[in-house]
Amino acid sequence: MKRIELVPLLLSIVAVAALMAIGVFIAKQSAIGIAASTLIFIAVMGVGFAHKKRTRR
Repeated sequence: MKRIELVPLLLSIVAVAALMAIGVFIAKQSAIGIAASTLIFIAVMGVGFAHKKRTRR
């Protein structure tokens, strides 16, 4: 059985939560919320890809 890595798991959970928040803010018609959630999603995905690149080396 493989060992579960905590950092990528938490990053993926935060990214999914940001995507869900985008949907909620679209329903509420909040442009500020949509923009903030999108920026959070992009930042978390960037950190996740950077972490994956570091762990491969």
